[in-house]
Amino acid sequence: MKLYHHPLSGHSHRARLFVSLLGLPHELVEVDLKSGAHKKPEFLKLNPFGQVPVLEDDGVAISDSNAILVYVAKKAARTDWLPEDAQGAAAVQRWLSVAAGEVAYGPAAARLITVFGAKYNPEEVIGRAHALLGKLESHLTDRTWLVGNGPTIADVAIYSYVARAPEGNVDLTTYPAVDAFLRRVEALPGFVPFVQTPVGLAA
Repeated sequence: MKLYHHPLSGHSHRARLFVSLLGLPHELVEVDLKSGAHKKPEFLKLNPFGQVPVLEDDGVAISDSNAILVYVAKKAARTDWLPEDAQGAAAVQRWLSVAAGEVAYGPAAARLITVFGAKYNPEEVIGRAHALLGKLESHLTDRTWLVGNGPTIADVAIYSYVARAPEGNVDLTTYPAVDAFLRRVEALPGFVPFVQTPVGLAA
């Protein structure tokens, strides 16, 4: 397996974290986003959308971080990480949608302002982040993991941008259940940290 990634990308970290948690041998290939390597013809052959991460495995290229999580779980036949029963699979998919929606337009967008200089409205995206965190806090108050009794790819999908939300000026101190959840993910065997950037509340 070859994983094309960028160390500051939460989407990339999501994919890297999961292959590491499963202990799968893989090669990391850093894509130089600053020089526009993700928009060059050779990379666009792997992912026409010109985004990281991309997983290359046995001649197959899988793009989109959540798609990579599904692919890796299925390829490794890890039904503990991606349930096959209808209710479990649907519950995981719900959180993958949250990762692609509320997380992307909340804490991830807030971090894009401070780390990459994105032109979002800080008040708006920070407000979205807190709306999401309130729902997460409520969901995790009497649960250890987002779905079922053990970690799944739902937890992996949510972790990275929530863990680094303070970099986007999103304060996590009033969300103890969310904080405890982040610590549980970080305690998993094979965990690899998402690089910290000294910006926002993390400065």
